[in-house]
Amino acid sequence: MIIGIPTETKVHEYRVGMVPAGVRTLTSRGHKVLVQRGAGDGTGMNDEAYIAAGAEICEEALEVWKRSEMIIKVKEPLPPEHELIQENQIIYTFFHLAAVPELAKVLIDKKVAAVAYETIQTNDGALPLLKPMSEVAGKMSVQVGARCLEKAHGGRGVLLGGVPGVRRGRVVILGGGVVGTSALKIAIGMGAEIRILDVSHERLAYLDDVFGARITTIFSNAQTVADCVREADLLVGAVLVPGAKAPRLVTRELISEMQEGSVVVDVAVDQGGCVETCRPTTHENPTFKVDGVVHYCVANIPGAVAYTSTLALTNTTTSYAVALAEQGVEKAMKNDRALAWGLNTYRGKIPHKAVADSLALPYTPIEELLGRIG
Repeated sequence: MIIGIPTETKVHEYRVGMVPAGVRTLTSRGHKVLVQRGAGDGTGMNDEAYIAAGAEICEEALEVWKRSEMIIKVKEPLPPEHELIQENQIIYTFFHLAAVPELAKVLIDKKVAAVAYETIQTNDGALPLLKPMSEVAGKMSVQVGARCLEKAHGGRGVLLGGVPGVRRGRVVILGGGVVGTSALKIAIGMGAEIRILDVSHERLAYLDDVFGARITTIFSNAQTVADCVREADLLVGAVLVPGAKAPRLVTRELISEMQEGSVVVDVAVDQGGCVETCRPTTHENPTFKVDGVVHYCVANIPGAVAYTSTLALTNTTTSYAVALAEQGVEKAMKNDRALAWGLNTYRGKIPHKAVADSLALPYTPIEELLGRIG
């Protein structure tokens, strides 16, 4: 198969779809890999490293897209890339289609096999390709939140760890999954006062067993969310429903009740956000204020640490890329149910129910498109 790796086009997105080691895995199996010139520069991986791994360097994105049967990216194709997408092409990347209905229409119209990293799901409910980026985003949410709390960056001037005689900063984390757990690890390290909310008693019990008195676990409902948000210095939105829009847990009214200079970091913004006042921002202009509350809503937080993120992502994406390249879409999906969950569009249909429901478009069960799934 001919596989293309174009340069990412999102503002300040320094990651690349695959590192040279991943390329070598593909080329050693007889596949041809096209890499756009400079695609790996943001991670410190130059064209020579890709050439040594067996890749062919292409000067322009158009050539990569036009010649490739499968495109491997990090972020969803942006509007300028929509015209580059080829009919019946396989695109393997983060899509988050619930938040970009215009892209979903392009993929449907062009009958693209859209394989989304974020919805590949194992039998135990784990999201193996989303996990490493969730870990990065969760850890960075507290890191950037702490900086936004500094007075020079519009915040209240609160130090999360406090000092003797002065209270510690209050961090409230909505969601106890991978993002939330990663966030609380950094918040603990900074010495903050931490409250973490979730709707799963089992998850809260696990977090309580692991972290003990260093955190306070709270069952999430409308009342407890409201009580905790009002008192937060830093609020981290860490809620995820695979393939669907994030539930709106924090209203505009509740934001107005937070103290001026408090900070919101909504990691769920690429799925629509769990805070009503959030809208996607970029690393170039990451924050804005609503009712005096600083909002950090960058939709590609891990892009800021491109080296770490790209290596972590390639570690998990390569094996599925090999399966798609060697077996083709249909056989690969039939042989691996986890990979089948990643199929968001195919032959002009949407075989993922949560994605279809979020877009208010018809759902076609994957079995109708492919037959029996292993």
